[in-house]
Amino acid sequence: MGISLTRAAQWTMVSSSTAKLVSTPMNESLLKEILHFVEHFRSQYPQEAEHVFEEPLQWSTTLVASDFKTDYDISDSDVQSHERDSEGHPLLQLSPPTVYVRSFSQLSKLLHLAHDKKLAEVRACLEENREPLVKILGRSFASDLVIEAHDDAVSVVDRTKEEGLSKDLEVKVKLFQLFQDMDKQILDTLLKDISEQVRLNPKAVKNEVEILQVFCGGGDKGLLKSLRYTSDFEFSNGYRAPLWRQVQGDICYLVIEPCDTETLHITCSTAGIFLNGGIKQEGEENGYEQTSDTYEDLVTLLKSRSPHFAEKINQQDSAVQELSTKKEKTVNEQLQLELHTTRRNIYEPRPSGILSTCGKTEENKTLKSSEDEHKNLRQRAKSKTKAELSASSSPGHVSSQKLKTSAGALPGEPFSESSTESEEEEEQPYRHPETNTDLPSEYWQIQKLVKYLKDGDQIVTVHTLCAMMDFNLMQESCQMAIQDTGGLKVLLNLLDTDEHKCKIGSLKILRTISHNSQIRRVIVDMRGVQSIVKILDSPVKELKALAAETIANVAKFRRARRNVRLYGGINKLVKLLDCLPNLASLTPSQEEDIEVACCGALALWSCSRSTKNKKAIRKAGGIPLLGRLLKSPLQKMLIPVVGTLQECASEESYRTDIQTLGMIKDLVRNLSSDNDELQMHCASAIFKCAEDKQTRDLVRKYKGLQPLVSLLHKADNKQLLAAATGAIWKCSISQENVTKFQEYKALEILVSLLTDQPEEVLVNVVGALGEFAQIPANKAAIREFGGIKPLVKLLTSPNQALLVNVTKAVGACATNKDNMVIIDQLDGIRLVWSLLKNPSADVQSSAAWALCACTENAEDAGETARSLIGGFQLIVKLLSSTNNEVLASICAAICKIAKDEENLAILTDFGVVPSLAKLTNTTDDRLRHHLADAIAQCCMWGSNRASFGEAGAVAPLVRYLKSKEGSVQRSTAMALYQLSRNPNNCITMHEKEVVQPLIHMMGSDDEELQEAAAGCVRSIRLLYMANRNAELFTFRN
Repeated sequence: MGISLTRAAQWTMVSSSTAKLVSTPMNESLLKEILHFVEHFRSQYPQEAEHVFEEPLQWSTTLVASDFKTDYDISDSDVQSHERDSEGHPLLQLSPPTVYVRSFSQLSKLLHLAHDKKLAEVRACLEENREPLVKILGRSFASDLVIEAHDDAVSVVDRTKEEGLSKDLEVKVKLFQLFQDMDKQILDTLLKDISEQVRLNPKAVKNEVEILQVFCGGGDKGLLKSLRYTSDFEFSNGYRAPLWRQVQGDICYLVIEPCDTETLHITCSTAGIFLNGGIKQEGEENGYEQTSDTYEDLVTLLKSRSPHFAEKINQQDSAVQELSTKKEKTVNEQLQLELHTTRRNIYEPRPSGILSTCGKTEENKTLKSSEDEHKNLRQRAKSKTKAELSASSSPGHVSSQKLKTSAGALPGEPFSESSTESEEEEEQPYRHPETNTDLPSEYWQIQKLVKYLKDGDQIVTVHTLCAMMDFNLMQESCQMAIQDTGGLKVLLNLLDTDEHKCKIGSLKILRTISHNSQIRRVIVDMRGVQSIVKILDSPVKELKALAAETIANVAKFRRARRNVRLYGGINKLVKLLDCLPNLASLTPSQEEDIEVACCGALALWSCSRSTKNKKAIRKAGGIPLLGRLLKSPLQKMLIPVVGTLQECASEESYRTDIQTLGMIKDLVRNLSSDNDELQMHCASAIFKCAEDKQTRDLVRKYKGLQPLVSLLHKADNKQLLAAATGAIWKCSISQENVTKFQEYKALEILVSLLTDQPEEVLVNVVGALGEFAQIPANKAAIREFGGIKPLVKLLTSPNQALLVNVTKAVGACATNKDNMVIIDQLDGIRLVWSLLKNPSADVQSSAAWALCACTENAEDAGETARSLIGGFQLIVKLLSSTNNEVLASICAAICKIAKDEENLAILTDFGVVPSLAKLTNTTDDRLRHHLADAIAQCCMWGSNRASFGEAGAVAPLVRYLKSKEGSVQRSTAMALYQLSRNPNNCITMHEKEVVQPLIHMMGSDDEELQEAAAGCVRSIRLLYMANRNAELFTFRN
């Protein structure tokens, strides 16, 4: 009901909502398997059979009311089961022609009642419920289980029990596991049926592809421009198609560029060769449909599609028979001679110990002679192969061999893991050269070694591993050779043996080749992570160290890190950290412990890029151990330890632990190291931890500010510079630290870094200058050092993080009159206004705050604002934002802009009054403060006071007086005072009982608050007296 239905089943090519199952033998087998599963479900799994589906399965049935007997309520043509769910819905309901089923128990009963219509009912159910798993378990639950159970469904069940989840959730997980088992069983059955009808096999297809690849390229002289697979990954059975397509007979997919026609997308299947809808890379599900006739081999298809190819092939027909008869014997003799020579040299005893550094002099001679021999062989083989290609063009020549291949050619274990899961990591894809002629001799030598590795005994295996390590395994061609011949699988299998020497040799090779991104993925796909993690429990320290180093390389992408955690690798890696790193004299055993701890820290560093892994490291007790290792004098220990800490410092819990466990002192100490990488990681850790004031004080206490400034002189190392400027930025949030930085001449250096630096450095430099500019003296210093012009220039940057910081810095500098003159001359005000259009809410709010400072201190800011086309409309429009910080900053800007009477008149025309009134129901005190200020200022024009009252702004403002924030009370009192000059507003205020809190505020120490409160009370009192006098006058008359 999962993969078997959605992928193995064959559907008609229409929309998913109306697709039907095609009448094919494969679909018939699929339906029978599902029928058997559901029919016997109630007897085999009684508890799970009673589980109520999240949504009912519904379909048009052929059953009628007369087919149902006991256990059902029958009313005319409608039927309902006696059994009901917790909400009273019947578990089976028939309202002809539709039937609704809510449990497997009722589903089994229905199929028993259907008799000879069982298969028709199953077909109808599946066609009208394309996602039965979602309806049975629920969409969110099913999606989560698919993600979590990618590696091992059993482990998900066990973990569910350990976490003590509810019985219902446990049943759902059990159901999911049963569906997975059923899918696997169905796919096994289908594949067995297909294998009995095989005509082509992977080996035959691969041979034909390799022959054609030799003749690709060369312009018009070549047969084809290029030929490549859509997937570089080859399963152990030789297939390259995904598992769910293998059950339909697909072997692989090719993309071929002929010399004279458009690109061809080809499917090679056991039934033959045909064009598909355009599968360009693995994972595309919409291009598998067949779009041409089926051909018996690849050459026949190409001849029918490419006249150029057909002409080149036909030119060689005369030489076909003679060359093809000689080919096999000649090539085999040469290969046997070369293999004998290579085997003899590799298996000769070496004077050094097993898996020690092997001597290279004699080996190099062997390789050289073997290389020359191989070049000659390839030149001869190429001409013979050309003849074979010509022969294959004859009808039935190659294809007849393929069609006679027995069913036994298919491997017995077709369901190996694939690497089709999409990942978030952006790495360069692994690419094969277009033709085999591009491959160096090392490629072929290693391929031979891998063959010996597969067939040799223990001693041969060890010597072969030594021979492989003599090659430069960092070279891509060597890595390709190991992967292409199935060497990875052999190396991973060696990890499960009991021979330590084989394990060590295998891990040394895996440690090196796992730097390749594609190989990392294949290791994970082959469940290699599980084998490597197991070795972490080995009593052999060298094995543990090598396993940890390999994990450090493999865990560079999300799925690998997740597997390390699920297989218990995090706890085991944390245990490796338990050693004494700072002893004066070490025994050989203690030195080995330190080496193991270094490798463990390196692996944790890679794993710590995952949030869940960070939590797992902390839960396993990794923080105290990392703190202990941080006191080590060894740089090779400190770099991965500090790297792990700075990676984890993004979590608040880690920052607290780093501070309380005294690690800040050690981080500061290592800032003075002579290793740039260590300094960078220490500065990055301080950058993340310095969000907390106590950490900033500790950095100052341990005299870490001066080393940070000294790092600014290493401007050539951009990563170190970014880390140092980031730490300075966060530390400068405390004004005490800014004072210290001034003593170390940090401001002048920071200003000099405003030009010719990468964005990650500029963000931190400008952020630090924004904090420095909070001190009045530094505003003038920034101008004197020439910092205003580059700051204004950065207002045009597309980087949003940089724009947030630069607007803050410009706004802080703008409070100085001399700075404001320069900003105005450089058109800085217009640039700040333009940033209000930025889609980022952070940039909008930061620009609005800067606009406040610019408007207040510019000589003719009002005229500048009016000269900006669309500026006022934009600022009023932003009052409809959903971000409170944006709203608060815009209200503050309106308050400053509206001090100019003409600007206020324009804002009023654009509807600023109703827009402000809509915001008055907010509970955010920061927004209340600036909103009240804006309302008070906007009351200064025309009939705005009355308009605010009509818009319902007065009553919510009265509630602001209950706020505990003094700034809110003061701004609100001033706004109420302005509004109270309208009689109707006074009445509203009196009805909302504003007098009592205002009288209380009249006793405040804040003079502005006193005056505003008194003025408002006075207005209400005057209105009351006027009404009373009017009543008395009317009474007397």
